[in-house]
Amino acid sequence: MPGTLPEGEPVPRNGSLPASATQELGNTPFGVYVHVPFCRARCGYCDFNTYTATELGGGASQAAYPDLVTQEIDLAAAVLPRTTPQVSAIFFGGGTPTLLAPERLGQMIQKINMNFGLAPDAEVTVEANPETVGPAELDRLLAAGVTRLSFGMQSAVPHVLRVLDRDHQPGRPADCVRWAREAGFEHVSLDLIYGTPGESDADWDESVRAALAAGPDHVSAYALIVEDGTRLAAKIARGELTRPDDDAMADRYLAADAAFAAAGMSWYELSNWATGPGSACQHNLLYWTDGNWWGIGPGAHSHVSGTRWWNLRHPAAYAQRVSAEVSPGQAREVLTDEDRRLERILLTTRLATGCPVTDLRPAGRAAAEGAVTAGLAQASALAAGRVVLTTRGRLLADAVIRDLTD
Repeated sequence: MPGTLPEGEPVPRNGSLPASATQELGNTPFGVYVHVPFCRARCGYCDFNTYTATELGGGASQAAYPDLVTQEIDLAAAVLPRTTPQVSAIFFGGGTPTLLAPERLGQMIQKINMNFGLAPDAEVTVEANPETVGPAELDRLLAAGVTRLSFGMQSAVPHVLRVLDRDHQPGRPADCVRWAREAGFEHVSLDLIYGTPGESDADWDESVRAALAAGPDHVSAYALIVEDGTRLAAKIARGELTRPDDDAMADRYLAADAAFAAAGMSWYELSNWATGPGSACQHNLLYWTDGNWWGIGPGAHSHVSGTRWWNLRHPAAYAQRVSAEVSPGQAREVLTDEDRRLERILLTTRLATGCPVTDLRPAGRAAAEGAVTAGLAQASALAAGRVVLTTRGRLLADAVIRDLTD
């Protein structure tokens, strides 16, 4: 989050990385994230780095943006060594990537392929607003090289969608999944949000049932977070809406988990369920397993072997730097071995595969044993050398993880 980032050190004008980062790079999977910062309208709960056309004014162009992306891809290719692995995953996030023509997204995919090579089984994900695609666009996305789609469903209930300022019709995501299957996509995901003010248990159950009935092979379900500075936060502060209740959110998580399991989906990360390992989001797994990725676009974050950096947030400032063939990086941080150990605990404990006990200090190992005693971690997994959360442990994951980092 922008408010929690360290001040960092300057990024060299040419974007070069420390030798410690490039020497280690060849041993870890590598991905590319492309941020598309454009939206037709801003949702009231969203604090992502996105902009409408009116917010951008004349300082940046949606039409010119793909060319800027290809320029930063060239910068990445000039910085990274030849030992960089082929790209295992590309993720177009936003914003609304599907506001760009499928062919423009395809040009970016091909540019990445030309510079780094795509692994034979590379995953290429595009996030999509259901209202921005139909059968024709999905056919074109498949032809452009996209292999996986993630639709922002959020809810199946009209009054919940209105509170979230989502503009799609409740049945549209299910249509999108069907059209995607007909186009030939094997991997399709739906995103849900629970805890919206005014949402009842029955509303949430309806959304979960609708998502499963659509037939995706992956579902993400996120608790609503009321972010400072959003319209939603302002309405809650004025008393127009009620802040989400923690107990109700826990009940909805458990209800969703049970429904997904009954439908043949297993959790592999706290907020993500899939029909099998091949349906898990490979790009996001890079984030959770200390992988490497180059983040392209305004505000995008990157990580290469313990060096992480983040780009300037505003598209106009980003465009100015990239057009001048200067790194758009705002600042960077070189992590110590201890920093990386703590981050591995924070992230791998979120996974169904768990955190290796070898990453824990003595106090953390004692905490892991205590978590087993308290029913928060699995005894069999700990005996095998990993800390894996139980269902109850997932509800209290932040507290468990905090203890493990001691």
